Amino acid sequence: MSDSKLNRVDELFSIRFAKADDVSVILAFTKELAEYEKLLHEVVATEELLHEWIFEKQKAEVLIAEYDQEPIGFALFFHNFSTFLGRAGIYLEDLYITPAMRGRGFGRAMLNHLAKLTKKRGGGRLEWVCLDWNQPSIDLYLSLGAKPMDGWTTFRMTGDALTALANN
Repeated sequence: MSDSKLNRVDELFSIRFAKADDVSVILAFTKELAEYEKLLHEVVATEELLHEWIFEKQKAEVLIAEYDQEPIGFALFFHNFSTFLGRAGIYLEDLYITPAMRGRGFGRAMLNHLAKLTKKRGGGRLEWVCLDWNQPSIDLYLSLGAKPMDGWTTFRMTGDALTALANN
């Protein structure tokens, strides 16, 4: 979707980079996303932690989606690196649009913005993961030309397992 087409769809929609005073919005959207994903019990982030890691250490970036100048969603991302491509890319950790604003093309517009940002920064790919049961999101991603990475399993270490390996 081009920017001009988006503007014809709804001129009240905009995307901007988050500022430090958006941290409460970022945390609220994170919790809403976690609730939707049935993972709210895993959220331990605080405003202080998000402020530190996003705005002080600059380990991630956040886009805020707004409708009529009110936040309606966010995308949190960071750079990764592909040795195969020999260049960085963008890894999209979270994409969230409030339920009342879904189905209006705003998620698609956020992905379009991220794709442009990836290309502008010289990146080789934009990637993310999606829960297997989230068919509305899967359908959107497939309609945009995204390909599922069959044959790959995501691994994660947190908590005690991470600590045990680090102390080994």
